[in-house]
Amino acid sequence: MTRVVLVHGIAQQFRGGQTLLADWYPALCDGVALAGGPRLDPGEVAMAFYGDLFRPAGHRGLGIPELDAGDVEEGLERDLLLQWWETAARAENRVPGPEAAARMRTPDVVQRALNALSHSAFFAGLSERLMIYSVRQVRRYFTEPELRERIRERFASAVTESTEVIVAHSLGTVVAYETLCARPDWPDLKLVTLGSPLAVPRLVFDRLLPKPAQGRGRWPAPVSRWSNIADRGDVVALAKELAPHFGDRVCDVLVHNGAKAHDVRPYLTAVATGRAITDGLRGAAGRP
Repeated sequence: MTRVVLVHGIAQQFRGGQTLLADWYPALCDGVALAGGPRLDPGEVAMAFYGDLFRPAGHRGLGIPELDAGDVEEGLERDLLLQWWETAARAENRVPGPEAAARMRTPDVVQRALNALSHSAFFAGLSERLMIYSVRQVRRYFTEPELRERIRERFASAVTESTEVIVAHSLGTVVAYETLCARPDWPDLKLVTLGSPLAVPRLVFDRLLPKPAQGRGRWPAPVSRWSNIADRGDVVALAKELAPHFGDRVCDVLVHNGAKAHDVRPYLTAVATGRAITDGLRGAAGRP
């Protein structure tokens, strides 16, 4: 009986659904327990996994392709990297700012962005090619319709008649939102978004399906309650509040995740997240 469905974000192509679930599940339980919620058995939680759809084809351990600044495409890939850079520079003193970078040639400005982001707590330890491969996954989701649909189908197949709460992180919030909008016949669901880029103008918000109208995104019909949790220093969740873009029914809450602002585990262990999940579980005991 799947009561809670989890939806991951980018850079999970070498993981698996059960591996990722084993990583998320203890943090999920901790957050719910801190909020005074019920214990969730492992069989009540499922991971909607789609990371393998981004795994490079081939064999012999080819892994991530050899990518450098010259491989970053104009448009969404370049713009998203610059946005991450600008946001990280504002949030962290150790990240040098872009200044007049927008006027530079693409390989030059991208190399500067990659160099600067290597000093960010969020990107610490990531190689340049992994950063590029991560931003490429976002671009591919929005520009490859067949891939987009396959990812959404993975999420849809994880939702059952017993599902009560959807907990989505990062790009997973886009996957969950678009799929929920496309399934108005699904029964009452509660949505919890963590570190969501849904309201980032131009790069994400204006690319959503269905298309926003007059600056407002459509409310996903099956959702009766939507809680959005964001860390003030999260460079991916540039727009911390979703209510101005999706309606006042969204409950926006700020949390503090420490140095790893976008990491899903501190998001899951936050009391605010546990409370949102607990409130969404039908028949859950009321919190103190």
